[in-house]
Amino acid sequence: MELKIELNSNKKQKPQPGQKLGFGKIFTDHMFIMDWDKGLGWHDTKIVPYGPIEMYPTATCLHYGQEVFEGLKAYRTPNGEVTLFRPEENFKRMNASCDRLCIPNFDEEFLLEALKELVKLEADWIPNDEGASLYIRPFIFGVEEALGVHPSSKYKFVIILSPSGAYYDSGLDPVKIYVETKYVRAVQGGTGAAKTGGNYASSLKAQDEAEKEGYSQVLWLDGVHRKYIEEVGAMNVFFVLGDEIVTPKLQGSILPGITRKSAVEMLKSWGMNVSERLLSVDELVDAYKNGNLKEAFGTGTAAVISPIGELKYDGLVMNINNGEIGPISQKLYDNLTGIQFGKLEDPFGWTVVVK
Repeated sequence: MELKIELNSNKKQKPQPGQKLGFGKIFTDHMFIMDWDKGLGWHDTKIVPYGPIEMYPTATCLHYGQEVFEGLKAYRTPNGEVTLFRPEENFKRMNASCDRLCIPNFDEEFLLEALKELVKLEADWIPNDEGASLYIRPFIFGVEEALGVHPSSKYKFVIILSPSGAYYDSGLDPVKIYVETKYVRAVQGGTGAAKTGGNYASSLKAQDEAEKEGYSQVLWLDGVHRKYIEEVGAMNVFFVLGDEIVTPKLQGSILPGITRKSAVEMLKSWGMNVSERLLSVDELVDAYKNGNLKEAFGTGTAAVISPIGELKYDGLVMNINNGEIGPISQKLYDNLTGIQFGKLEDPFGWTVVVK
């Protein structure tokens, strides 16, 4: 497919060095758009000025939630290169989400090349500040102008870019997590393994209640037995239990995170004992009481590594590693971000050079 480019003649002021960016608050001058129509397939691929998208009030995404999205980043290395971190994994996972939401698949190789062109065009938006990057949000949504519970006959694929700082204002300071026992986010056979907006909408109530108690995130238990740990609201989760590093097994109810996958592969390359298995909250509590819960941390694109300093479950407040980041969490963060920002050698071949 031919990629058309329409340049924005009304460019915005770019963030200044040292400016507080936050996360997902500022957007660049251009975006990518591609349409899909039944009988025609994906077509009309273009990069256009960032702005509103016109659609009918009956668009299927507004009424039946047919939507998927992804999140990745572009980085500026010390030698001036612009790189992406495992972008092929994001597009592979996005197509898997499309399958679950009955959205047509797309050509992953073409979309990666289109993304590179968009990032090249907006390279001046990549912040030079320490730890900052250009967040990339691809998303697809149904836009058929008709009501009725069925797959849409029309879709839009959009990519927007946002210069962003740290996901958490506290940076690498350990966060406080509340173990949710009342609400359920996903179950096996549902949409938990897909990156779709409905999963996040269903988590908001628990998140709101946790924040009122002073906790920044919710740790979800499985939706059937209410006993097995699954994931944190915006991250996969790991626990260091003695000499074993445990992360919940992928069984269709949690997101197969790319940072999670990278952390598992990196830990194994260091010869560490990593397990992807069922982990009950009771086992976690026992490990805490026995002094075997050494560290806990989340992994995700936005925060990379987020150490957990406190867990609250059923009235029990578990202080982990004296509320400080642990050595494994720190080493993972240093090595993952070192590779992402081009400060360390990439022995895994994870980085993709854009320009």
